[in-house]
Amino acid sequence: MIFFWNKKQTLNNLERSKLFDETSFYKQFIEDLLNCKKEVIIESPYITSSRMELLTPIFKMLVDKGIKVHIVTRDPIEHDEYMQHQATNEILNCCEIGVNITLLRGNHHRKLAIIDREILWEGSLNILSQNNSREIMRRIERKALAIEMLSFLNLQ
Repeated sequence: MIFFWNKKQTLNNLERSKLFDETSFYKQFIEDLLNCKKEVIIESPYITSSRMELLTPIFKMLVDKGIKVHIVTRDPIEHDEYMQHQATNEILNCCEIGVNITLLRGNHHRKLAIIDREILWEGSLNILSQNNSREIMRRIERKALAIEMLSFLNLQ
């Protein structure tokens, strides 16, 4: 699939977007998760127990409702020992509740989420681990851009 840049279309797409930081992101993101009807895809290179305390119950609720939850993350073997232990435990917990996990190697560092193939979150915030860093995320409510991202990442 080939996409061509169109200034007018790009501006229209960005009119349907909003910026969030580390203090405002999770409130809106959780609202999006709670309104999800079919599928959630999250790419986050790091996973920590403290962040997953908030998100795992929501993922379980979604899976129990028949919603597909996919997490793409860095293979824990690429983390230092402390992070390796946390990531492994949280990945196993997610598998137990029915979350689909894909492990990547080779410096995976993308941070994004796609909800129902209609809402695209992208930016610098590690969704499954963010703790005390300053970050930015853009929420784009545009099906065409969510589909474009899926295609670009070969996640179809």
